[in-house]
Amino acid sequence: MDALYTAVATANGREGRAVSSDGQLDLPLGFPVSMGGNGQGTNPEQLFAAGYAACFASAMGAIARQEKIDVSDVSVTAEVSIGKDTDGGFGLSVVMRAELPAHLEGEAGRELLEKTHAYCPYSKATRGNIPVELVIE
Repeated sequence: MDALYTAVATANGREGRAVSSDGQLDLPLGFPVSMGGNGQGTNPEQLFAAGYAACFASAMGAIARQEKIDVSDVSVTAEVSIGKDTDGGFGLSVVMRAELPAHLEGEAGRELLEKTHAYCPYSKATRGNIPVELVIE
């Protein structure tokens, strides 16, 4: 792969900070309340969800342009869950929810979602590693 852009960020744990090399991202990190934290600060799952949702929506736009489909009213939400996995460690799962306009109901919307999932770099990175469920709303 020939890199077009490389993001660089440094973090010092779930109760520290995450900072990008260009200073555009500088966030306090904290455990969510459901994991015993005080909820002060964002967490890696929120950051991953934001990145995945943005990338997926952009990938959908690229597919839509190729196929001359209007996706101007589309919204994508990523739900990233963390929990115990079978080996005693932690694992992630994702639900990608796409709010599609009426002209993309049924098979047309499902086909667009599947093509997007095949094209999106985040989807490629997670494929075979974590479960990703695609939901049309």
